[in-house]
Amino acid sequence: MSATSSASEVLPTNNLRHRNGVNGTSKLVVSEEGKEADRRLDRHDGYEFGGPWGVVAIMTGFPILMYYLWICLWFYDGKLVYPESVDDIKPFLWRMWGHIAKDASPNWYAWKVYSGNFFFQLFIAWILPGYQQEGLPVPSLNYKTLMYNCNALVCLYTTLITAAALHYYNIFRLTEIIDNYGHLMSVSMIYGFGVSLITYLYAVLTGTAIRMSGNFFYDYFMGACLNPRLGSIDLKMWAEVRIPWVIVFFLSVSGACKQYETLGYVTPNMAFMILATGLYLNACAKGEECIPQTWDMFHEKWGFMVIFWNFSGVPFSYVYSVVYMASHDPSKYQFSTAGYVFIYTVLCTAYYIWDTAMAQKSHFKMQTQGITTFRKTFPQLPWNTVKNPTYIQTAHGNRLLTSGWWAYSRKPNYVADWTMSLTWGAIIGTATIIPYFYSMFFIVVLLHRCTRDFERCSKKYGKDWERYCEVVKYKYIPGIY
Repeated sequence: MSATSSASEVLPTNNLRHRNGVNGTSKLVVSEEGKEADRRLDRHDGYEFGGPWGVVAIMTGFPILMYYLWICLWFYDGKLVYPESVDDIKPFLWRMWGHIAKDASPNWYAWKVYSGNFFFQLFIAWILPGYQQEGLPVPSLNYKTLMYNCNALVCLYTTLITAAALHYYNIFRLTEIIDNYGHLMSVSMIYGFGVSLITYLYAVLTGTAIRMSGNFFYDYFMGACLNPRLGSIDLKMWAEVRIPWVIVFFLSVSGACKQYETLGYVTPNMAFMILATGLYLNACAKGEECIPQTWDMFHEKWGFMVIFWNFSGVPFSYVYSVVYMASHDPSKYQFSTAGYVFIYTVLCTAYYIWDTAMAQKSHFKMQTQGITTFRKTFPQLPWNTVKNPTYIQTAHGNRLLTSGWWAYSRKPNYVADWTMSLTWGAIIGTATIIPYFYSMFFIVVLLHRCTRDFERCSKKYGKDWERYCEVVKYKYIPGIY
């Protein structure tokens, strides 16, 4: 049988059996060989990120870096400041601390706003109806599948309406968010560290911890539990969608409100960030049912690495361009008409590839579970589902997609995602390098994540992975790399 036989031609092998599932759908059963591979992957067999010392450096260094870049952007016109001599080191550090103590203290306003959004998002996720989506079989739960209440879209529009009403009636002015950026960032960091510790202790005390190394700092960083839940809410999925991208979007809206109040208009550059962050937020909400099919949900544990990044890292290091534009004259970052047309076109093109690539992969995984009817949400983009997909059947029991965008690259979604991140910095041109931090950091994260993913797939699928790499030759950009 050809490695790229069509779905209609591939029949279950001895390693791939089916059983009747919910509503008569066909459910995949992992082979014994596949189960053994999964057991190997669910054991701690080595350190990542430089081990305990490496993760301590990350947990210490990243918050310091976030404060430093914000200070440079807000107080020093976007210039990277540093001590000019050995004698200046101590005064320099005191100046940095002075900015943090005064303008980034975790004050009452920041606690009220950040906590208000946090618990409001939890509350509406708990009470609002949603689309019921079954996840992939989880090896650590004896291949049990979990149900996910996907109500992010209705929660998003509930949040938008609530925020608009609060702003209109002067109960909560959106303009104030960007003015309190530093204070909110500090509270977000406290939430990141605190929730990580609570989750770690809960998993250890309830005996639900998996893949533990025995080193507290490393396990705290990587996480101890896989699928923490609060009633019907899957906390890992909730935190991935409801917290970071909601804050990112409202920071952009706040920047636009600030411009309108001070200038009397909103610049095309700020409007670009509202479009960019709005598209991303809406995509996460409208395609939430695809998230249970991802590695984040299926394999990644919920620890500091994920929690801090969702609660603080993403919202307060991805939109430095908004912070700059809200505090600087538009003449510093204006484009020509052709420049605006170009960057808007690049954003929309990259978004289309990212959105449809993610949908193609997730819909294919759902098809292997016997799910053939997909949720309809706005906007539905052409080519979001591959008809008669080609794939490689693995001895594990899974299938590796080789159709659609995935015929040309093993990570087309990453390439598109990174391209969007680059435009988020490029929208301010060469005024300052700091807004490019997102794309520079993101490419390091993506490359590292790909390395981890490819190593895991190699262990899991063995020779089938080698066959897949022969069919889909390029990791990222077709014809180049």
